[in-house]
Amino acid sequence: MKRICVFCGSSPGVRPAYVESARELGRSLVDAGMELVYGGGGVGLMGALAQSVLDAGGRVTGVIPRFLVEKELAHKHLSDLHIVESMHERKALMAQLADGFIALPGGVGTLEEFVEILTWSQLGIHRKPCGLLNLEGYYHRFLEFFHHMIEEQFAPPETVETLVVSAKPDALLQAMSRFQQPHLDKVGWALGFAET
Repeated sequence: MKRICVFCGSSPGVRPAYVESARELGRSLVDAGMELVYGGGGVGLMGALAQSVLDAGGRVTGVIPRFLVEKELAHKHLSDLHIVESMHERKALMAQLADGFIALPGGVGTLEEFVEILTWSQLGIHRKPCGLLNLEGYYHRFLEFFHHMIEEQFAPPETVETLVVSAKPDALLQAMSRFQQPHLDKVGWALGFAET
């Protein structure tokens, strides 16, 4: 993995640990020789993460829609900034540029971006690792819901195996570097239930 795409909040969140862990992830990326790809923002966890990579001498590529640039939300000192016309273009370009994906705490946008990229993994569109940095137990309920989907037979049991989860940035990056995509025939699995 040379480039990691990180989805995270444009808010710092209520706990100081969120910002500090975002900064720690940035330093960990640089220490591992990896570049950051992210949404291009200069505020919240997004800004803290990007600035920590830059401060450590790393490279940061931002991808941001024009309407957010016009609201002056873009980070102004990135290594590279791609300005796109839509959120769809933003996600597609970030996916193309990255070798793996991480979600830090964030809101609906963070969740939407991460779930879409995880869906692409399940459908075999890519075989890149998808990690959750589960700071302060932020994603506990999200993971519980995955198990609920499996119990209710709306997702195959292997769904949770497509996720790499850790509360520590270094441990998450190490686990993602060892990740091997499980075999997941989602269509075949669904058809099996349709036939019963």
